[in-house]
Amino acid sequence: MEVSGETQSAEYNRAQEVKSFDETKAGVKGLVDAGIGKVPKIFIAPSNDHADFPTCQQPNLQIPVINLGGLYGDRHKEIVNEVRIASETWGFFQVVNHGVPLNVLEDMIQGVRRFNEQDLEAKKEFYSRDLKRTVRFNSNYDLYQSKAANWRDTLAFTKPAVDHEPQELPQVCREVALEYTNHVIELADQLFGLLSEALELKPDYLTREMECAKFYACVCHYYPACPEPELTLGASKHSDPAFLTILLQDKIGGLQVLHDNQWVNVDPISGGLVINIGDFLQAISNDRLKSVQHRVLTNCVGPRVSVAYFFKGETAAKSYGPIKELISDENPPLYKDFSIDEYHGKFFSQGLDERSGLDQFKL
Repeated sequence: MEVSGETQSAEYNRAQEVKSFDETKAGVKGLVDAGIGKVPKIFIAPSNDHADFPTCQQPNLQIPVINLGGLYGDRHKEIVNEVRIASETWGFFQVVNHGVPLNVLEDMIQGVRRFNEQDLEAKKEFYSRDLKRTVRFNSNYDLYQSKAANWRDTLAFTKPAVDHEPQELPQVCREVALEYTNHVIELADQLFGLLSEALELKPDYLTREMECAKFYACVCHYYPACPEPELTLGASKHSDPAFLTILLQDKIGGLQVLHDNQWVNVDPISGGLVINIGDFLQAISNDRLKSVQHRVLTNCVGPRVSVAYFFKGETAAKSYGPIKELISDENPPLYKDFSIDEYHGKFFSQGLDERSGLDQFKL
């Protein structure tokens, strides 16, 4: 791997550096708290990760913003059409007037801050790389597989923790996490209904027939201020291993979406939530809806906080493939059937910066 144009020296043992960082259980925040002035080599991204595509210089080019006000009134068809166009062309959009109270959004951001900024010993209780744990904290799920570590720490929890074992959630953010989750589940149901109609299916098709919202994972990212933001990334280029993602981000920004071979900034808007199509929805829609690559830049100010809910469907028994109602002689299936667990096996065995997991299921 090239680092700042120079090949790493033989004295640099990346595996050992990664292991030493992981064993601190302090994450990236631990480095910042220690007063680090330079980005450690394990975080330095290959130079082409920053320069693979140009950043859009048109400030007015933004992902669509959809007002969900009047969803159950005279604007319903208009909203369905806006969701369809955004999902087919961008794969991303922001929603406002979505029904989640502003104070709940703000409290969720603050809850994630509280967790990350509490005493290290309290956080270590949750530190784990065991994907079977319903609540876990670590830095970079792919730390040992990726070409370069990302500048972030993560608290993640899955549906069982919320539904059956809420006491496992960290106390400093438990109450707001439960409240926010209830709102997000309701919003996801509405969005899947709109997407069903956008595909000219029954409104409950994606939720009832396909069970797209049956399982979810919440991933709370904490991106500390970075001393050399030009050398590393907050999140490498990737598409999401889910049907749908609902993202809450604070006011700092840094999220970029790849559109027409250029990186477009997703500027935060007050009270807005970012929605994006995931790989699974692209597959079952037979490429009607687009799962696009995106990334997060680091910043010299911070910390930045984001909260992403990934709706993943039935993870074990169910098999997914292009929806039969969308297939015809003129529009043959583009993907073979796959299970969510099968997809995850590939996704979690490689770095975030590798190729899309959809490629292995193309016909």
